[in-house]
Amino acid sequence: MQFDAPHLAALAAVLRHGAFEAAAADLGVTPSAVSQRIKALEERVGVALVNRASPCTGTPAGSRLAKHAEDVGLLEAQLSRDLALDAAPGPARLRLAINADSLATWFVDAMAAVPDMLFDLVIDDEEHSADWLRRGAVSAAVCALGRPVSGCDAHPLGALRYVATASPDFMARWFPGGVTAQALARAPCLTFNAKDGLQRRWIEQATGARLAPPTHFLPSSTAFVAAAEAGLGWGMNPLPLVEGALRAGRLVPLRHDQVMDVPLTWQHSRAMTGALEPVTRAVRAAARDVLVPA
Repeated sequence: MQFDAPHLAALAAVLRHGAFEAAAADLGVTPSAVSQRIKALEERVGVALVNRASPCTGTPAGSRLAKHAEDVGLLEAQLSRDLALDAAPGPARLRLAINADSLATWFVDAMAAVPDMLFDLVIDDEEHSADWLRRGAVSAAVCALGRPVSGCDAHPLGALRYVATASPDFMARWFPGGVTAQALARAPCLTFNAKDGLQRRWIEQATGARLAPPTHFLPSSTAFVAAAEAGLGWGMNPLPLVEGALRAGRLVPLRHDQVMDVPLTWQHSRAMTGALEPVTRAVRAAARDVLVPA
């Protein structure tokens, strides 16, 4: 089955912006034209493609078709590069999954090294970002999984080093007798979200105990650091994000000899290898500057 390019572009724009009006402004057409294109595409495939709410979201079929449209744009951009065409088709768009700590510490440099690319980032835990690839919802991902997802290539990037940190006042209040399993069971910790198991893994690595300490949930890398500095709790922070606070004494490690390295890989659809080559090169270069050998 072949699809009309303007119809696919309309679908991708609606799901990207979450509204028919914004999609119309992006495409330079009327909202009525966007609606007609979506309706024609739905009639062609025989299923609903857009959940018409606020914001608009894609059905499973709609999300797959929108990703297909963006992959076509990536392939067209590759063709323009390969043929040295003067008239490029416009910026290609890449949807990828990445963990928040990588975005906060090194991935923006990779994005900046590919100025002719538009990025659509899905934020998820590194242990779960590969699921987006399996579902076909993204074309690439930064993952903790070393083994390639079926149909994908994997490039080891190194490891993001984490340090268990807290403020000096927090340490004095909760760990006056040292960082023991008993103290860790009572001391509040910081957790990014329900998928974040780094704190519990560190406790088990450091003490051998499996604990579920009281926790604050803070789904923000920068707020995680700020909360630790404010004495709300202790948490696993990426070393590149807290080096300044450690040097200044605003944060201290719970244990100086206990770090945790999380290996990361860059995985992408094998069918998109050539189209994503500039991004892959930029990702690997940016990772080398920040990550430690896995």
